[in-house]
Amino acid sequence: MVNPNFEKISNKKVNTEQIQKDSEDRASHQNNDMDVKMNTQYNNSSSSENTSDNNGENTENIKEMGTISEPNPSKEICFLSIIGEIEGHNILPPNSKATKYEHIIPQIIGAEMDDEVKGIMLLINTVGGDVEAGLAISELICSISKPTVSIVLGGGHSIGNALAVSTQYSFITQTGTMTIHPIRTTGFVIGVPQTFRYFQKMQERITNFIVENSKVDREELLKYMYDTDEIANDVGTVLNSEEVVKMGLINEVGGFKEAIAKLREMISQNKSK
Repeated sequence: MVNPNFEKISNKKVNTEQIQKDSEDRASHQNNDMDVKMNTQYNNSSSSENTSDNNGENTENIKEMGTISEPNPSKEICFLSIIGEIEGHNILPPNSKATKYEHIIPQIIGAEMDDEVKGIMLLINTVGGDVEAGLAISELICSISKPTVSIVLGGGHSIGNALAVSTQYSFITQTGTMTIHPIRTTGFVIGVPQTFRYFQKMQERITNFIVENSKVDREELLKYMYDTDEIANDVGTVLNSEEVVKMGLINEVGGFKEAIAKLREMISQNKSK
């Protein structure tokens, strides 16, 4: 005969085990729901952060580059720009657009030492500037072992002449111009013969560099440099693209398409050596 009390105890034990199992299942479902919720929140947060970062990057690109997408040219070619006035030993006023030579020189050295860089293109649109700084940049570019091409966009005036001829091949756009004139200075000058001789030696350095790195005739260059009939309030000559090519200062009239094609050709020839 079955003891009624034993049956009650057994049923109570079964009910207790079932309740405990149901409680564990509910806790497991709650944990799973919480994990899903947390993952969803994390993904939404990450997506929001990425969107925010992208928006910030796009805004910065618009401010700095004038476009949403930042250009990413091939690493094979290093592009260097010489714009505005070349800043040398003296700091220019904040309202002047300037190229600092202490910024350009490390870039040139880096391009020469980087094995991934196969050629250098120099983009020039300058009014001139510090003669010592401009000549230093020109000498450094001239000593680069890799193929180099320059293109004068707009203007390559004053010491910009030396920068334009510092590369192995040079271009000037159809509407480009170049001003050839003697060096000058501003500020305090001591009116003694030594000052005149200093200017003579400085001018001779620039003239020699231009003649040695281009096809221009020295006498013709000096004739244009000291001409008094071309510029109303200065000595020198403003030459257009056809004239600078005809006199041998620049190799060819052409735009970026021609310049990049020439540089790629020189890189290909350099690789086959």
